[in-house]
Amino acid sequence: MTTLTWSAELTLAHPQMDATHEEFVALLAAADSALAGPEPTLLAAWDGLVAHTVAHFAQEDRWMAATGFAPDNCHAFQHQAVLQVMQECARRARGIGAEGGLPDVEPLKLAVGELGVWFPQHAQMMDAALAEHMAGLGFDAETGLCRDTGREPALAGAQALAGCGSGSCG
Repeated sequence: MTTLTWSAELTLAHPQMDATHEEFVALLAAADSALAGPEPTLLAAWDGLVAHTVAHFAQEDRWMAATGFAPDNCHAFQHQAVLQVMQECARRARGIGAEGGLPDVEPLKLAVGELGVWFPQHAQMMDAALAEHMAGLGFDAETGLCRDTGREPALAGAQALAGCGSGSCG
């Protein structure tokens, strides 16, 4: 069981990112609550979490691309890896790709708890760095423009960010 609940420690002072993160935490809590119930209920909760996560990560990936992150940066790579695991858990729970074609929900059940451990670390490190980076550029996530100039971020000639955007990641 995950003990992750939305709290002030998870806020990043970026309203759009915070709202998306709060929704992620709520959907993860719904999947956690469904662990004790019938498998179809668990799968429905998991599918909702996966659908949200696809959109959530795509949004952050678009922001990274718009603000000068290299296409192969570690933050986007982590998004890809987590989504791949989440989608594989759903396939196995449905018996797709599982040995003998039999459903196996155990990986999905484990993933619920692991996401509860992973998410705060990801949000407080990688997403916080992204939020700070966007704020430093004056990047408006709604319009894709810099607030100060009304233009796209001026990144011509700038080195693309290969890491996660934090000072501790190269």
